[in-house]
Amino acid sequence: MSPELLIKNAHIIDPGQSIDITGNILVSQGKIKSVGKDIKETGIPTIDASGLVACPGFVDLHCHLRDPGFEAKETIASGTAAAAHGGFTTICCMPNTNPPLDNLAAIDYVNGTAARKGAVRVLPVGCITKGRAGKEITEMKELSNGGCVGFSDDGSSVSNSRIMSLAMEYAASLNTPIIDHCEDTELSRDGQINDGWVAARLGLKGIPAAAEESIIARDIALARMTGARLHITHVSTAGSVELIRNAKKDGISISADVTPHHLTLTDEAVLRDSVKNGISFAYDTSAKVNPPLRSQVDIEALIHALNDGTIDAIATDHAPHSAEDKLCEFDAAAFGISGFETAFGVLMTLVNTGKIKLTTLLACLTHKPAGIIGGKCAATGILKPSSSADIVLLDLNKIWRVNTHNFYSKGKNTPFNGVDLKGSVAATIFQGIFAFRDNTLEVTG
Repeated sequence: MSPELLIKNAHIIDPGQSIDITGNILVSQGKIKSVGKDIKETGIPTIDASGLVACPGFVDLHCHLRDPGFEAKETIASGTAAAAHGGFTTICCMPNTNPPLDNLAAIDYVNGTAARKGAVRVLPVGCITKGRAGKEITEMKELSNGGCVGFSDDGSSVSNSRIMSLAMEYAASLNTPIIDHCEDTELSRDGQINDGWVAARLGLKGIPAAAEESIIARDIALARMTGARLHITHVSTAGSVELIRNAKKDGISISADVTPHHLTLTDEAVLRDSVKNGISFAYDTSAKVNPPLRSQVDIEALIHALNDGTIDAIATDHAPHSAEDKLCEFDAAAFGISGFETAFGVLMTLVNTGKIKLTTLLACLTHKPAGIIGGKCAATGILKPSSSADIVLLDLNKIWRVNTHNFYSKGKNTPFNGVDLKGSVAATIFQGIFAFRDNTLEVTG
């Protein structure tokens, strides 16, 4: 591809700079050269983006690439291709791999593989504790110097408050966020779905809201004590929202994200009939996720929190699994939803029904998550001259049906399969190069 590209006649929305215009974007040598109404260039590759929205490439604070160790579920190559298909140009991968990302060699592996095979930018999140065992803090400075943009034991919560407080102190000295999966495993032990009427009807052990909220409350207290930057990931309950809202009012350095599935699905999704190997089931394992899908009251609280800024970002928690991980008894099925490729279409249901504004949605997918990470994300999430040419083109009116056979991800596990969505990604440009382009989008010149 030419080192130059002109995107013309686009509806340009860049919430980070309060830009909302119809105009053109000129890309040169992998950077944004200019953005405006009167850019006129000839003789270079050009996209007529009439009818499309152009915005900064999406930034995902929480995903699972499964590589190293679980390449049957996903690889860095397949995961980043799926991310590009979903409009993401920067993704932060969680450390629950095998081996876990708790040492410099593991971080170097991710960075090196992403540089060779990745379709988009991959930023590793290092472990808080060695082996994610919750007993001994990792060499956090070494991991940070190696490229880690945050620390998490995702998939596990650090239960020892003393260990977590020490980790927060070290992270604060590095100005790097703790990204916490908040779960009291004694309360959630053997739980399968949200603790509510659906669990009772199906005879499944429930996971109470208190399992999440109690750890959030503890971590807020520790963040107050240490001055650490605390990021609460995949918030799922109304009670969690209130804890975070009050902590922000108290001046604590706290941020939070929510997933598309927690914003749009309740635990009733587990009741949906599905057919596996010719047999009909009412226990839909594709809707089994941790934290679990909650109630409509929780959804409404999460949406309100997006609108008032209590929740800062939307993250996919992309969690791909093999078919065998889900085609089994509910109790034995893995937690997780493959989320990259449905994220934008699912989130547009909130825009199309007037629950959130398009600019709010795009802010939570671009400059706001980039700001939480900072550092290596400083030049992403915005369409500013000299910043990386990470751009997504969006067709807000295209209606499409989710078909997992078309996924780039190895993980086909999604409760949205077969659902019609309005709003799709037409192209994803990473550092001036197409990482994904719909075959109907023409480049001329």
